[in-house]
Amino acid sequence: MTLKIASIGEAMLELTHQSPRTLTLGFAGDTLNTAVYLSRLAGNLHQIDYVTRVARDWYSDELLAAIQGEGIDTSLIVRTQSGNAGLYLVRTDTAGERTFTYYRSSSVARGLFGPDQGPELDEHLAGYDIIYLSAISLQILTPGARQRLWTLMERVRSAGGSVIFDSNYRSAGWTTPDEARFAIEETLKRTDIALPTYIDEAQLYGDSSPEATAHRIHGLGVPEIVVKDGRDDCVVRLGNEIFHEPALPVQHVVDTTGAGDAFNAGYINARLGGIPPQHAAAAGHRIAAQVIQMPGAIIPHLNDVQMTPQSLGQSPAAGTRRWQH
Repeated sequence: MTLKIASIGEAMLELTHQSPRTLTLGFAGDTLNTAVYLSRLAGNLHQIDYVTRVARDWYSDELLAAIQGEGIDTSLIVRTQSGNAGLYLVRTDTAGERTFTYYRSSSVARGLFGPDQGPELDEHLAGYDIIYLSAISLQILTPGARQRLWTLMERVRSAGGSVIFDSNYRSAGWTTPDEARFAIEETLKRTDIALPTYIDEAQLYGDSSPEATAHRIHGLGVPEIVVKDGRDDCVVRLGNEIFHEPALPVQHVVDTTGAGDAFNAGYINARLGGIPPQHAAAAGHRIAAQVIQMPGAIIPHLNDVQMTPQSLGQSPAAGTRRWQH
């Protein structure tokens, strides 16, 4: 069954240091990264759209071309007459850990779901099977735009669709931690699958373990949760069942940028194929392990990741469940 999937957020210009004074231009953004990897994994099986706002300068033209080149539909991207795209710079240390510097206060994506945007986009997205977004998607929006987005999420779910949410927390983008907590919790109350990262949740909520994060989010009514934890096991919670799925060891980590976004794509793609959550997490780890061995959030190519039950360590019968909204 072909599904209509919309990934909502901010696509940015990415400048990655190759040396202290040499940088490479790329295009990225957390929800865009996931959309790209999901498109590569799913091929033509599903329709994947990206939803944002961009300007009309040369950089925005190149950004749109890069998105389209990944097989992602850009017809829902609004183009503005003025402004510019957000920009961030990436530096990595010898262990592959990254440091970001953002220049995005004037990004036109901040007007997404704003008062100058008519209801046509909302009406169109209400018929989608899956809406994917992140806390960074929320971060760029005004309070009124967030409320409009929450209403859209409710409409999608009431029509039988699903919401998938990565609550990645970046403190620099929020006025206060309380503002972030409120926005994230309101979104989680309207979420079917949550894909948080433990280090972010510990920073914002003081969670003592990934299991504590899963328990807290489950208490908000989310039925399916995967808590990513870097090189350590991720914690998968489905209802009251809890599983641990180990990450793949990587000998030489080059750049961890986009690893969580890639994991999300691998997980979602496996779930769309009927793979149960624990084994879908194994697929997520496989994608993330490839990404961290190359520089940049979006690497040039992915090696094939087979989605057969046998390749993910389960019996064939266990992988026959279809995607359920």
